[in-house]
Amino acid sequence: MISASDFRNGITIEKDGSVLEIVEFQHVKPGKGAAFVRTKLKDIINGGVTETTFRPTEKFPQARIDRKEYCYLYADGDLYTFMDNETYDQITLGKDIIGDGMKFVKENDIVKIQSYNNNPFAIEPPMFVELEVTETEPGFKGNTATGATKPAIVETGAQVNVPLFVNIGDKIKIDTRSGEYLSRV
Repeated sequence: MISASDFRNGITIEKDGSVLEIVEFQHVKPGKGAAFVRTKLKDIINGGVTETTFRPTEKFPQARIDRKEYCYLYADGDLYTFMDNETYDQITLGKDIIGDGMKFVKENDIVKIQSYNNNPFAIEPPMFVELEVTETEPGFKGNTATGATKPAIVETGAQVNVPLFVNIGDKIKIDTRSGEYLSRV
């Protein structure tokens, strides 16, 4: 059990049959009245975010979220197949669970699958990936003074804004959390 006064970002709790992750919290001590904890909670199963206040003495069971590494094998329509590197067991997850998590992941990359009570609910791609640019417009010499960008398609099919000097065939490093270009490799 965890009390509301011990809330921190990233902690997961069970409340009313839902598993909620604390996105933001703030301990408030008004001049008049009792203190309270204002929180933003994200439902990890359906992704909805709610704002709720709690008394600091309220207690909730802490939810255990498992994160396990899997190797991404292949996609078959809207189904994605992964292999556990330790046991070689394969699991298949639908696009409804994956969401945009696979946008920058190519075959044989290692991802973390998050599960609650052995039910997978989300994919955590690597923080940074190196991908090859397959489509982009050519840049023009002398047009780089403003830090302008252009759209580029990488080998996984995702679109990224890149500087004008990036060409087809270049390998680039991308931050998967924000989808931003970081550097050429």
